[in-house]
Formats: sequence, structure tokens, C-alpha cells
Amino acid sequence: MTRPGNPLSRLPSQRSLLAATLALAALLASAPTTAAAPTAATTTAPGGPPRPVVAVAQGTLRGRARDGAEEFLGVPYAAPPVGTGRLRAPRPPARWHGVREATRPAPACLQFSPFGLADPQTVSEDCLYLDVYRPRTARPGARLPVVLWMHGGAYSQGTGTQFGGRTMAELTGSVVVSINYRLGQLGYLALPELSRENGLRSGSFGLMDQVEALRWTRENITAFGGDPGSVTISGQSAGSGSVCALLAAPSAAGLFHRAVLQSGPCTLLGTPDGAAAQAHARSFAAKAGCSVPAEAAACLRGASGPALVEAARTLPTPGPAFGDGLLPAAPARAIGSGAWNKVPVLIGSTRSEARFFVALTQPRLTAEEYAAQVLAGYGAAGPEVLARYPVAEHGSPYLALSALMTDSTFACHTAWTAQLFASQVPTFVYEFDDPRSPTLAGAQVPGLDESNAHSAELAYLHDFTMGERPLTPVQVALGNRMKRYWGAFARFGAPVVPGQAVWPPTGTGTGTVLTLHPSATRTTTSFGADHQCAFWRTQPPRPL
Repeated sequence: MTRPGNPLSRLPSQRSLLAATLALAALLASAPTTAAAPTAATTTAPGGPPRPVVAVAQGTLRGRARDGAEEFLGVPYAAPPVGTGRLRAPRPPARWHGVREATRPAPACLQFSPFGLADPQTVSEDCLYLDVYRPRTARPGARLPVVLWMHGGAYSQGTGTQFGGRTMAELTGSVVVSINYRLGQLGYLALPELSRENGLRSGSFGLMDQVEALRWTRENITAFGGDPGSVTISGQSAGSGSVCALLAAPSAAGLFHRAVLQSGPCTLLGTPDGAAAQAHARSFAAKAGCSVPAEAAACLRGASGPALVEAARTLPTPGPAFGDGLLPAAPARAIGSGAWNKVPVLIGSTRSEARFFVALTQPRLTAEEYAAQVLAGYGAAGPEVLARYPVAEHGSPYLALSALMTDSTFACHTAWTAQLFASQVPTFVYEFDDPRSPTLAGAQVPGLDESNAHSAELAYLHDFTMGERPLTPVQVALGNRMKRYWGAFARFGAPVVPGQAVWPPTGTGTGTVLTLHPSATRTTTSFGADHQCAFWRTQPPRPL
């Protein structure tokens, strides 16, 4: 974990750059628009609605119309990473003849965590596919803004198919791309015998997959009506960590033009250095029965998928490591130094992030256990931490620990990461705050308030398949406002939406944050004080 120092001094032209960005976005947002007539090719099934057809570099795709959008599902962006392709850099997908049906989701990548998938579906190593959603009025060459989404899941679980983009595409006039990428040790394994096989000398195959998906998007998105010169990368949790890595990856330069980071600040999501990543890789190889270095690559490629998952069961989840040609420096360090792919940034977190993690690990925490943990974890600072986060004020040990962990990790690191960005590029910060938000399906613990926890905002931005209940009409309205903000940012580089609350950029001194609330969306400059960030800046990171 990397702790930030003071942000770099702002660039000389930063104030004028922010003003110009907002002025241009406001002008474009207020300009009259004319919807384009749908001129893309279509086919009609007997007795059914017209089905859209798109030609990409590899062949012809036939998708389907659904609600106010068109979707193309299970589109290959790379060759299957199986057999001799396992644990290798991605390769371009093969061409196909005829028309490929694109109406069913592709398999999820092999899952390395037990939390699993809420909706039953196939899991496979043949998983490098993406889904494309566009408005029904889209046509080739329309140059609509593109949002490329990377799911979270601790780099070990999840799939892009859980995050539909139909509503976002229809409501904002954007083309939405949701991708899969390799997970766990199949996606991140810095074994020298593997990394020396590619020019980047890297074992971060999942990050390579994301770069490959961006390349595919640049080559093909015009056929869907998207603009390859206006691509926003967006992710949550480990997906946000992936955005951090792409911001620092030289090979991703020019492949995207804006970035959205949700609940995954770059100063929090520390990446391992090469030595630590190699040590982890050796441990994994040994557990998989592949401890002989000269035979390790062939041994791992010959093992079964379930055997690799079992070998990883007691090991920490890997992510992209730095110190190679793919990711030369840790993202927070690269951003702080100014050596990164500079683009406008939208970044934020939920009001009570840590409720999710405390509910999963310590749902019945007692007051005595809470106090003991804090005193043991913070040493001499423990009594002050307890005084700042008393059980009596929060209502229960669960809520007190959740508040402590939310502030010391997600909230303050979001503020600190935003300050690194704000000294260099237009930066817009939010806090999601719906006191009645639903939780993830299967994660609800009876009797605990898990609103505003990690992942709470996902159902508001996506056609999401993992919510434990549908959104209410009031929540749908909040979600639509959020989608419009996100869509405006993707289009203009600033979330300027006529008729909605003004969302100004944050400054290196002001810390302006937009609170996204069902009934009172508003700006505030008290985010740092609300989450006691001045205190937490004095404390070394000490996970409880």
C-alpha cells in the first residue's frame, strides 16, 4: 500500500484548462441536436423485430434489439487463451465466415474466489469476449462517445456480462463496451519462465487483456457508431485498480481519453513489485506441483483449471505487478510524478464502503472485540482511534468498525488520489449516498444495515444482475441522473448536465465533492473533515 505525500504543484495552465473544459462542455450540452436516422444494416427473423448487423475486422455480427438499445454479446476480442495460449500474452481473434450470432453472453473467466456468480452461467478459460451496447439510432460513423467497462472482484472473480449497458447507451447516446479479462493466477502470475516469453517481460496477462480490448475497440468501434477518439475507461474496485494501471501503462497511451474510478483509489490499491510478485508466483507454482523452474511453464499449462484454482485457494489474490515493460512503476507513484497517460478523471466512493467487508467477515462483532482489535492494530494511537469512532456514537461495533475502515481506507484514499489528479488534469469527485440502497445478492446479513456499502452504486449505473432487490422509482431516478453525469463526462470530459446540479471540478485546496443522494444531490467541501482525513494522514496503514 502506498501512502501519498503532498500532491505535485499544479500545472501553470491548470485553472484556465479547467475553465475552458467546463465552458466547452456547457456549450456543447446546450446545443440543439438532431437524432440520426438508423441506417445500420438489419435483418429480420420470421415474425420477429429487425436484428442489427455490424461488420467488424474479423467478420459480420448479428445482434438484437432490446428495450431502447441494440446489443451485441459474446464478441471475441482476442484468441482463446487455452492450451499453449494459457499464461501467454493475448493474440488477435481469428476471422470467421458468414454471420456470427451475437445474442448470448460468453462464458465468465475461470473464477478464483468462492463468492461466485449470482446468475448461473458457464465458466471457461475461453473467455476473452466483450459485449457492445448502442442506442437504436446509432449508425456506422456516428462518432458517439465510448465507455469501456472493467468489472471488479478483487482480480479473482466476476464477469463483464453482469453489467449490461442498454440503459446507459439509450439514455446518454453512448456506445458501452463491457469486457471479460483473465483472473487470479491465470491473469496475474509473474513467474520468470512465463514473463520472459513476451516482449514486455510481464506476467500481468489480465492487464494485457484489457489493453488488447482497447485495441480491438479502437479498430472496430466505428462500425457500431462509436468514436475511437473518444473512449472512456471505467471500472469499480479491482476494475478501478485496472484503470489506475492503464493510466500508468505506456502501451495503453492513446487508447483512451478519459477515466472513471469507482471505489478503487490508486493510492490504496497498491501493486506488488517484481520481487514480491515473483515470490508469490513461485509459491503458487509449488502448490500446483510445478516447482521445477525449467518445467514450470509446461507444467502449469498442462494442469487442469480446477487444480489451479485449488492451488491458489490459500494464497493472496494477485493483481498487476510493477517493474516490467507493461507497468514500469506503481500507478500512484507514476501519477504523482506526472509520468502517466494524462486524461480527465472522474473518481469517487460510496458513503459506507467498509460495511460490505465487515459484514462478510465480522457480522457479530462485540464491543469488547472491537476495542481489542483497534488497540492491537493501532498501538499507541489506539485510544484516540476509539475516541474518534466510539460504539455509542455509531450504534453498534459493526457500524463503528465500518466507519473507521471506510474513512481510513476508501474515503481518504479517494480524496488523496483525487488531489494527485487535480494538480494535473480536470478532476471530478463524487460520494454515493443512498441510505436505502440495495446490497449485492447473497451478501446481505440479517439485521445489519449494509446500505452505501462497497458496490452499492453499481445497480444505479448498469443493467445489473447482482442486486438483492430491484431499485425503487426514486432510486431509478437517481440512477438516471448518475448515468447522465457519467455520459456527459464521457462525451465532454466534464459532467455538465442541463437541469441537474452543477458538478464543479475539485481543486487541490478546496476538495469539492458532489454528493449523489436520492433527494439532495449537492456539492460539499467537507468530505475530508467528514471522514477525518487529516487524522488518517498522520497514521501509517494498519489493516485490522
